[in-house]
Amino acid sequence: MQKETLATHFGYDSIAGYGTMAVPIYQSTAFNFGTSKKAADRFALRDLGPIYSRLTNPTTDILEARLAALENGKAAIAVASGQAAIFFAVANLAAAGENIIIAEKIYGGATTLLAHTIKRFGIEARVFDSETADNLEGLIDDKTRAIFFETLSNPQISLSNTAKIASIANRYGIVTIADNTIPSPALYNPLDDSADVVVHSASKYISGQGLSIAGAVVSGNGLNSKLKGNPRYAHFNEPDESYHGLVYADLVDNFDIYTLRIRLALLRDIGATLSPFNAFQLIQGIETLPLRMEKHSQNALKIAEFLQSHPKVKQVNFPGLPSSPFNAAIKAKFKNGYASGLLSFTVDSEETALKVVSGVKIFSVVVNIGDTKSIITHPASTTHSQLDEKQLQSAGVPANLIRLSIGIEDADDLIADLSEALK
Repeated sequence: MQKETLATHFGYDSIAGYGTMAVPIYQSTAFNFGTSKKAADRFALRDLGPIYSRLTNPTTDILEARLAALENGKAAIAVASGQAAIFFAVANLAAAGENIIIAEKIYGGATTLLAHTIKRFGIEARVFDSETADNLEGLIDDKTRAIFFETLSNPQISLSNTAKIASIANRYGIVTIADNTIPSPALYNPLDDSADVVVHSASKYISGQGLSIAGAVVSGNGLNSKLKGNPRYAHFNEPDESYHGLVYADLVDNFDIYTLRIRLALLRDIGATLSPFNAFQLIQGIETLPLRMEKHSQNALKIAEFLQSHPKVKQVNFPGLPSSPFNAAIKAKFKNGYASGLLSFTVDSEETALKVVSGVKIFSVVVNIGDTKSIITHPASTTHSQLDEKQLQSAGVPANLIRLSIGIEDADDLIADLSEALK
């Protein structure tokens, strides 16, 4: 099935139950097993029905199935936020004394989590250039457990070389984690370029209207084989004492063991659970995702072309522009050559940047992205404010950079708004 059909129907039978066309909201903490045997069977994974909404919920199950289908993945797990998704994806692979390799150009919150906060867990982060991946192999050693990057980075709008990163990682048996928030599965599927895991801040394009904080982790179809018997991931191949000696690798014929372990160990213990109501809202967003991504992308290209010709604009970062070094790859890899709705541009100074941000009328000064409404942000003083000047420059976030998340309004109205602010 095509993405538009999957987004509208996958994972839900409207004839079942009461025949509701909308996915029901199962707003319940717990579920009645009926018998002690059924309760025991569910905890022993012999019966896959719901146990407790911290772990599973019928509404959330449908969201997870739909996300996995849209990403061409094997399975998905939805969690309370994009940050939780990133943390779970990494913590499922790495432990104290081990290391991960992260892209230099990623969202500021991800940098803080993976380069600083996770250090307190004893996990070292090494930094590589995901555009070329030329320095990646030299950072790998026998303690490397994951490689993390964004397919399109926020806010630099840099395109990672997913296929090359995956090829290098595969030579060493290392799991790759691709944050696909900005393209969304409507435009690009990194699993098709041999990435192993995809994460999303589902609060962004998947939600579409800034209604719900959420995250998701999607596993690739070949990940079971990569984990089974791999000495880098002994915890998948040895008894889990916290779950009565369960060996995840023994379940590869019946389960996706990567997301299963997140559910049975990390989500169970840490509890960053997505609410059923938020899962319902995300399902509504997914139904229009392919349509919205087309409009976001079309509007963004038109606005990028306007900015590129504006005398006060120094540089425009948008891979949909023919002048972008990433344009050929976008046309080859992304659906219809659409480049999503995120772009950034520089002006002559930080002072001018702040003046432009404060001078718009239609754009909203908000740090979210992926909304139907257009958003403007000064990253250096907000989303990346925890970085020092040297780190900002290295990350491609200078003080004169402005980030735009283009909505689905009329593009000419948005151009007129920016034109006034740039005077």
